[in-house]
This record gives sequence, structure tokens and C-alpha cells, in this order.
Amino acid sequence: MAHDTFSSFLGTLERAGELLRIAEPTATELEITALSDREMKRRGGGKALLFEQPLVDGRPSRFPLAINTLGSERRMAMALGISSIDELVSRMTLLLKAKPPTSFGQALSMLRQGMDLLNARPKKVRSGPCKEVIHRFDPDGGDPFSLADLPILKCWPKDGGRFITLPNVHTRDPDTGTRNLGMYRMQVFDGRTTGMHWQVHKVGARHGKRYYERGERMPVAVCLGGDPSHTFAATAPLPDGLDEILFSGFARQRPVELIRCESVDLEVPSDSDFVLEGFVLPGETRAEGPFGDHTGFYTPVDDYPVFHLTAITHRKQAVYPATVVGAPPMEDFYIGDASVRVFLPVFQMNFPEIMDMCLPAEGVFHNLVFVSIRKQYPWQAYKIMHGLWGMGQMMFSKYIIVVDEDCDVRNTSEVLFRMCANTDPQRDTTFVKSPCDALDHGPTEPNIGSHMGIDATHKLPGEGYHRGWPDRITMDPAVTERVSQLAARLDAARGPA
Repeated sequence: MAHDTFSSFLGTLERAGELLRIAEPTATELEITALSDREMKRRGGGKALLFEQPLVDGRPSRFPLAINTLGSERRMAMALGISSIDELVSRMTLLLKAKPPTSFGQALSMLRQGMDLLNARPKKVRSGPCKEVIHRFDPDGGDPFSLADLPILKCWPKDGGRFITLPNVHTRDPDTGTRNLGMYRMQVFDGRTTGMHWQVHKVGARHGKRYYERGERMPVAVCLGGDPSHTFAATAPLPDGLDEILFSGFARQRPVELIRCESVDLEVPSDSDFVLEGFVLPGETRAEGPFGDHTGFYTPVDDYPVFHLTAITHRKQAVYPATVVGAPPMEDFYIGDASVRVFLPVFQMNFPEIMDMCLPAEGVFHNLVFVSIRKQYPWQAYKIMHGLWGMGQMMFSKYIIVVDEDCDVRNTSEVLFRMCANTDPQRDTTFVKSPCDALDHGPTEPNIGSHMGIDATHKLPGEGYHRGWPDRITMDPAVTERVSQLAARLDAARGPA
């Protein structure tokens, strides 16, 4: 079930024992980060935190701050109104494998899938809770409200300033009208301007390039809060051109209600807690950073577009959502893991031999990918590597390790065992030149570098292996069953440890 408000989602978390309230005044400068980092690194992601009195420069903010709301497997499922991420995976699989019905039962199943698709279509509305309070800005001043009134975090000691860390950024292609929803960090420069950290590979940057070429200022709207399915959609690895708002409606099983902004020609979810409206000017950039990023290191200062605010609208009882990134595991790991699981059917539609895929926390999203395949012919692992590198943001995958279908890719120890046991380093590795993540400080030049693939599958004739591949050591199943029963009796006799 979709959440009517971000506050209702927080209430659901609290009733489920997944949220801790912090009544003590806590500074948005470093203190909230330090406490949140400790919580995120607890087993299973810890709890969501609601800071009731965040302090900005020593002054209490009128808005509470919520963090780590998506930082566990359970909370990710609750954010989407389901008991397990597997439910959304199943719906994605059914949708992708749908065929013309041959029976009444299949027709009913198709109808249910059709309802999911109907829910994906957004609904336009004239009023909504994100407009309960409206602050319009003009060049002469006017309304004194500004970004300084929001509990925006300074996360790490060497950060260049405060950063909005969980923004849903809405843009539109000026040629086609196609909208995009992305997540790009925003450094606060002053009360009414921020940076807009869309990297050169991102859709937002592509939209910006077209506005710059046309010599037009680019309308931008940034939403904070609302149904958490919007945030999940903003971070999801959707195929290029697939509307994130449609996916949000599909995921939440309810149409997203869109409302027109006050000062720019864009539509945004009406359930948002805050909407920051404004524009980016062609060619205008400003130094942004440093920023303590999900790599565990500070990203350097670089020039990025400047976002100028023209209005801020918000709920009367708005809650400011935030996250913190840094050395894993942190909240973003659970968001990324859910995305990989949900979109695995899309990868399998392109590559049916893929059995499972995992991006372990140590790889901070796409730096390290484990993928298991049902291998049938020589060099099939290389086909998978190159195929994945050609799919959207998978092009940033620095290392891909391919294993056989009987290897659990969610068990890093097992994957490393297969890699060490099944490979000859010279024979079973490949290097390719590729674009790199702008946040990756490892390459010699920014945005370009190399990737490495490792074939840790069993070897077939034709792959340069001239011996018989050995059998794995496994115990006889009947013996295992008898010994399991004996072990259970011994454990009972031994008593508590």
C-alpha cells in the first residue's frame, strides 16, 4: 500500500519498532552524521532516526529531520508497502514475461497485471499538500524564508558546506518533453542558490546540455520527502527513456498525483514535503565540493551548474529527509541492493543465462559485481561481462566476477573461493577501456579508465584448459541426512552454549 505522506511512512516504521525518536537537540553540523553513521553500521542497518530538534548553527529548526529510513531490507520493503522486496520482483517478472492468455485464469492474471500498469500512469491534480505553504522569491528580496530554514546537513569535517543529500530532481528534455527524475547532491552556496551535481553521464546533464545549446534557462524542481517510492524510483537503474514517475506508480500500486509548480513549468508529486523550484542558467558553473562520498573518500572540488531558487513550497507539518554517505555499509547499500533485485528480471530478459546478481557493500554500488550464470558454451562469461558493461549505469562496474550457477553470489566468501580456485589470472581476466564514475578517484584521468572482468566459472573445451575439470567435494546426501539427525541429538545433549 502506498504511503499518503512521508510522516505516515515514519509512523508505520515507529509502530513496527523500526524508528527511534531523538528528542535531544542535535547539531546538523557533523553530530547527526556521527550518530547516524554509528546506527547505519549496526547489524542489519540499525533503526531509522527521527531528530525532533535538529540545530542549525545552534538554532532549533522548525522542521524535524528523518534519516536512515530506507537503511535495511525490511524498511526498504515497508517503504514500498510490501512485506518483502521479492513481491515487487515477482510483479516485475510477471510483467516482463506476460503472454496472450489461453484460459480464463490467465486472463484474470493479465487483468491484475493491467491494473499495475494502470496504476503506473500519473494523475494530474490542481491542489495538493505540498502547496500548504508557499514562499515566492524575486530579485528584490521579498519573502525572508530560505534554505537556511531547513535542517540541511554538513556531513563530514572537510565538506565544502552543507549538502542536500536526498533530493528528487525533476527535469525535462526541451526537445521531446520527456521528463526525468534523478538524484544529484546539492551543495548550499547561500539561502537561494545551490550546486547541481549531475555528472556528465547523467540524464539531467544531458537535458541541461540541450538547454545550453538552445541558449535557454533550464527549469528544475527538487522534491524532498513524500512517498518513499519516489526516492526509490529516482535512484533505480531504469533503462534510458523509461519514466521514473511511471515506475513509482507501478511500485506503489497507486497513480502518482502530479501538480504544477508555482514558478516553473514542471509537474511534481503533490505529496512532497518540500518542493524547491528554480532554474539553471546556460554555461553558469561554480566550484562544488569537497564532499565525503559513498566511496569512503572525499570527492574533489570541481565545477558544476548553479541552481537558483524561485520558490519553495512545503507542507505545514513537513519532515526533512536526509541521508549520509561514506565508507560502507550505509543506507545507500540497502537502496542499491533492492534496486539490483528488482531489476534482475530486466537483466535476465536480455541475458537468460543469468541466475543471480549481487553488488556487495564493499564495492560501493557498481565498483564490484558478482553474477552467476548457467554456462553452456566457451567464453560465455565474457559475453555477460561485455553485455553488462553496455547497460546504462552498469558501464561504471569496475570489476565483474562471473561464477557458475551453484555459487551463492550473496556470499562474498564463496565467490572469492571460486575466484581463487577456478582461475588462471592471465587466462581468465580481461581489461576494457570505458567511461568511469566521476566520483572514482582511482583512474589517472577523471571520467575515463579501465574495467576488469574475471571468469571464475568452470572451464570448457575451447577455453584454453587442457585437463579434465575436477569434481567438487560433496558429501553423500543420505549420509548428510543421517549425520544431521545425530548432530541434533548431540546438540540437545550438550545443552546451551
